[in-house]
Amino acid sequence: MTALLGLATRLGLARLMLITGTRSGQGDLAEFVDAAFAGGVDAVQVRDPQATQPELLAALHAVRSVGYRYQGLVCAYESGPLAQEFQADLLHLPERGMGARLARGFLHKWALIGRSCHSRAEIDAALADADVNYLTIGPAFGGLGGSSAGLSLVRYAASVAPTGDRESKPWFAVGGVTAANLDEVLAAGARRVAVTRAITEAADAEAAAMAMKDRLRQAWNEDPEMQGLTLKVFRD
Repeated sequence: MTALLGLATRLGLARLMLITGTRSGQGDLAEFVDAAFAGGVDAVQVRDPQATQPELLAALHAVRSVGYRYQGLVCAYESGPLAQEFQADLLHLPERGMGARLARGFLHKWALIGRSCHSRAEIDAALADADVNYLTIGPAFGGLGGSSAGLSLVRYAASVAPTGDRESKPWFAVGGVTAANLDEVLAAGARRVAVTRAITEAADAEAAAMAMKDRLRQAWNEDPEMQGLTLKVFRD
């Protein structure tokens, strides 16, 4: 059924995003993302500051070839030219750098743009930017990029962009989220998460993804607003 859904609908229904490098050291990117998608990952973002553009492009194509079988979303990071060459459906922008309006010029007309947000001001700006389609909010745990946003920023995002509101832009809590602390993130108001080490460093990527996806699915099923959102997404 998801084969018939547009990008915005698939993003609206997404719960679990994986952020991974090219895994050039392991040489197992295709097998790894296959396991992650099989476990329930909805979207894979390829982000690797050590990789060259040709390496990133090859990695994106490898992820897409696997993702097709699962109707999984594949996301390029930061580079408009890379996203253009890849014909990306999703491009995620860091909190600083290229503006979303400029980035859109590199993308096809249905593509979606995400923005990293590490402060209330950045959340407000991304929500007000018509060219931004979704956000990541964090770090929920730790001090990514010198920030100490914490769960208070997740709670703020939930207050200004309620997860069950069809008119709100989708957002994912990110930064140190694991199966062990996922309940804290859910209690703060998140219903979507983006993770890295929770899956990339797991002994069994499929099992790790499945455990997180099952908990997210439970949270959606127990939340009347999220049940209503699912119905509205399909109806729209």
